[in-house]
Amino acid sequence: MRVYDTRAEVETAEGVYRLGPRSMREAMPGDRVYVSLHRGKGGARRAVVEHVIDRAVAAIVGVFESAGPLGAVRPLDARIKQDFFVLPADDSPRRLGVEPGDIVSARIVDYPSRTESGVVTLERRIGDANEPSLGIECIMARYGLVDGYPQAAVDEAASLAVDVEGALADPLRRDIRDRFAITIDPVDARDFDDAISVARTVRGGWMLGVHIADVSHYVGWESAIDLEARRRSTSVYLADRVLPMLPERLCNDLCSLRPDEDRLAFTVDIELDAQGRVRMYEPYPSVIRSRVRMDYGAADALLREGEPGGAALDAAARGRAELAVEAARANGVDLRAFLRNADALARARREIRRKRGSIDFDTPEVHVLLDEAGMPVDIVTRERTAATSLVEEAMLLANECVAEFLADRDLVSAYRVHEDPSPDSLASAAKTLTELGAVEGGLAAGIMLGDPRAINAAVEDAAGTAFAPQVNALLLRAQQRAVYKSHNEGHYALGARAYCHFTSPIRRYPDLIAHRVLKLALAKRELGKKEAAAHAPRLTGKGPQALEAICPQLCRQASDNERAADAAANASQKVKVAQFYAGRIGERDTGTVSWISDLGAFVRLDATGAEGLIRMNALGNEWWDFDDVRLALTGDSTGTKVGLGCRVVVEVASVNVLRGHLDLKLLHVSGLAS
Repeated sequence: MRVYDTRAEVETAEGVYRLGPRSMREAMPGDRVYVSLHRGKGGARRAVVEHVIDRAVAAIVGVFESAGPLGAVRPLDARIKQDFFVLPADDSPRRLGVEPGDIVSARIVDYPSRTESGVVTLERRIGDANEPSLGIECIMARYGLVDGYPQAAVDEAASLAVDVEGALADPLRRDIRDRFAITIDPVDARDFDDAISVARTVRGGWMLGVHIADVSHYVGWESAIDLEARRRSTSVYLADRVLPMLPERLCNDLCSLRPDEDRLAFTVDIELDAQGRVRMYEPYPSVIRSRVRMDYGAADALLREGEPGGAALDAAARGRAELAVEAARANGVDLRAFLRNADALARARREIRRKRGSIDFDTPEVHVLLDEAGMPVDIVTRERTAATSLVEEAMLLANECVAEFLADRDLVSAYRVHEDPSPDSLASAAKTLTELGAVEGGLAAGIMLGDPRAINAAVEDAAGTAFAPQVNALLLRAQQRAVYKSHNEGHYALGARAYCHFTSPIRRYPDLIAHRVLKLALAKRELGKKEAAAHAPRLTGKGPQALEAICPQLCRQASDNERAADAAANASQKVKVAQFYAGRIGERDTGTVSWISDLGAFVRLDATGAEGLIRMNALGNEWWDFDDVRLALTGDSTGTKVGLGCRVVVEVASVNVLRGHLDLKLLHVSGLAS
């Protein structure tokens, strides 16, 4: 069940049905519910909650008030309509020093029913309404996220250490510390879980080495760390903090591929021909020594030397680039040549993926920069660059090779599966794009048939044009969401026969599963079944709780947790965007309409790339008709049209920081962006 500020809906096997305020009864956002289905006036789909099957919300953030002998918590999340009470026998308000008006985090003890109110106990006093982190705390409570790590897992991590010589006693592990490898990550990254090495071959191709932190060496099956990592499934990247999947001792120390430090890794060596086609690949555990730590800005500074606009790059990035060049030179390597080789390989791989039908959507990411107090100071848009692309292509290729290795042996693991889009979704998108004039008939027909080459061609043709926002938004929304499954079913958007996540075991549990299964398969191949069996309990367990038995469950949980983590991360950025604009009420900006719904028009602002909403009542003093086919709003009196891609002038009308809302007022609308 999905709940919004003014409406709620439930997804059923028969489709999506609306829930009226009274129809929700005791249900809360995200709950799995049993509903009865009805048809309203004009055939409108309506549902009524009969009872709740599973609860999604475990904690709330709200304002504490006195209610006679009781305490009361009024949720700050406007989607939760019920107040909750603290019983007189509960001493948590006194113990935490909570006063009326304080913002608190509370754990739900008893959920509300049709006859009784919900009961909570207070877990933490957050502060007052002016706390910069209050909006993030609300998001964490909404998604059941917690800061900190269980002590048993922290203690277990503290007992671990890097033992290179001991690790090299494993006959599978190879010492490749003499190879030149580098890491390339965001400038503010703290954990480095992947490194690359690349060189040209005598045949004109490339030898690529992808080196991934060997988390499975440290985290045994059903250890305290493993069980907690399993529960979390993923690290969560909120606007003001990271909630890591692993204890800091592992993710920021033992498993981080820091420069000039020996580290245990899992390497995939891949030989490619001059066109970028894979000739052979070989995975194995390794010991590596990263030589240079680069960030994307510094790598781009080197890759864009001599290009138009290259000199305008951030001076700090150019300075970091020169330091990296000197570090590489000390190792006898020309870093500029190294990066050019990696960039050429990435270009070749992109072309191969394009020809086989891989789809690359243009999805810029808005990121809010914060000061030390957690207050927003700027908003930037992170887009794909040559540096991010060369890393991305290396990781995609390593993931494909590992997935192919596992799938060819029909091994149970965590595969990344992306199913074909539904014909109805594609038909709807193609119809709208045709009506808008964004695609022509032949291409629209290909889209309706689900041809990934047609979808990618539409995205490429629209790049740099006024139609780019519509094409990307509509075709992306038509896609299924990728999930984890215990058996390979291919990856539609990548055009890959088999795919898995292997390259980020520090922050994703499915990657750790792939490492374990791969390591056990290599042991069987190289050392024999008997020797491999001795390693199996620590890698994949045994009996009814072995990986093979519970992998489907772990995959479902990882998929669900990934979705929640993505939603929480997105919501946290919206909170900080609203906080950024709180002091800019009345300011004007230009922007482009990025989406249309029955709520109004969403606009991406030119100045920051942030997205705000022009609600229906802020469009003008007339009735606006919503066309859900063309995705347009038309003024009943003036005939003014507001649609996808329209250029607008807007005014910042209001913000709601706790809900992450940025509301705009329409001042002027013109045609599509040129």
